Amino acid sequence: MADIIVTPIPERKRGSGVKLVYDLLRDEILDLTLPPGSPIDEVQLAERFSMSRTPIREALVRLAGEGLIDTLPNRSTMVSNIDFLNLHTFFEAITLMYRMTTRLAAKHHNPGDLPIIRAHQAEFAKAVAAQDALAMIATNRDFHAAIAEAGRNPYFTALFCRLLDEGRRILRMYYQSFDDRLPQRYADEHEEMITAIAARDVDAADRLAKSHADQIVRQIQQLFARDQRQDIAL
Repeated sequence: MADIIVTPIPERKRGSGVKLVYDLLRDEILDLTLPPGSPIDEVQLAERFSMSRTPIREALVRLAGEGLIDTLPNRSTMVSNIDFLNLHTFFEAITLMYRMTTRLAAKHHNPGDLPIIRAHQAEFAKAVAAQDALAMIATNRDFHAAIAEAGRNPYFTALFCRLLDEGRRILRMYYQSFDDRLPQRYADEHEEMITAIAARDVDAADRLAKSHADQIVRQIQQLFARDQRQDIAL
């Protein structure tokens, strides 16, 4: 098994231990440096971060709340697995939420929503230009969450944000399939969705959101079909 490369630990300010551990472990999990199924050892983490186990545990609780790690009945901890066998159910759910939230944003958005959505898109475009996959994941999530907020249905917003968070490692594989150089035409799809929302064109918003989701799903499915030998379904 190849050695896992860990991120160097920066100097920290007093009281920042939990955030430091959370941020670095989250990034390593999302970037697949810590693959699904990898064991998480509190003692080793305490040694690595040169801190007590209390902030380590608090950081792990946060990561567990985001579905990135699991605590097993024997109290051991591991990076959450990805259920590749049932991935189609995730794709069905998130595609529906892409469509519904974008439709509702086109129908119900207020003038103040559009600058927020556009600001998140600008950050996403900047991350794409920098080929910064983790920034792309974060800004993509914020962009679609802002669209959901503009739709004025808190139930859909909560569900969509949960799916977006759950799908961050899937999205990492998506960007990885392009060597983190996302084709510009796919980045431009966000701009087209904003245009439809601003025009209150509900049907166009629905169509563009579906096309956007379908393209991501297709790319992921092709990735799996292209290399069944990848050790990602641990």
